[in-house]
Amino acid sequence: MKQKLNLDTWNRKEHFLFFKQMQEPFFGVTTTIDCTKAYSKSKELGISFFIYYLHKTLQAINEFKCFRYRIIEDEIYIFDRIDASATIMREDKTFGFSLIEFDENLKTFETIAKTEIDRIQTTTGLITREYPENLIHFSALPWVNFTSLSHARSFTWPDSCPKISFGKMMDENGKKTMAMSIHVHHGLMDGYHVGKFLTFFEELMNQ
Repeated sequence: MKQKLNLDTWNRKEHFLFFKQMQEPFFGVTTTIDCTKAYSKSKELGISFFIYYLHKTLQAINEFKCFRYRIIEDEIYIFDRIDASATIMREDKTFGFSLIEFDENLKTFETIAKTEIDRIQTTTGLITREYPENLIHFSALPWVNFTSLSHARSFTWPDSCPKISFGKMMDENGKKTMAMSIHVHHGLMDGYHVGKFLTFFEELMNQ
């Protein structure tokens, strides 16, 4: 479900019109996340750490309205729920784009995620299904402790989905950390909103 945002009453109308005309309207930040408690919790629950922090990411995404905005034919729509298209690697080291629907209940989400991961690993090719607009693009680079990240993008494609990536988990004196990259459409939000999202996400990871 989605509803159209009334641009005429939106206090960021001018910002939207300014940034949406740019060839590259996305901006990105990279930060480091403390995942010590989250990793421990996932092991305690017997849940894949990847699925665990993907669930926390989607919890945070769905908490903030600006992360549920999508641009469709030059109009902004607010979606009720945002899911994830995560890159899933296969045994032959290719990957496919998944569609993992969000559920607030972690166990239910785990079942959904495992089913979709299994499906991708038994298919071939990159595009394996239809993908709706209410997505984030999600990826993990567990081989690289990156300090910055860029994404392959077609500037002619009308894309407004946030892109979130995680790096290699590092362990120093018992403290576990991961690099986290966030790229978002500047017509839909600013650095302030990304900061609020990150604060909330870190709170979820430290529960």
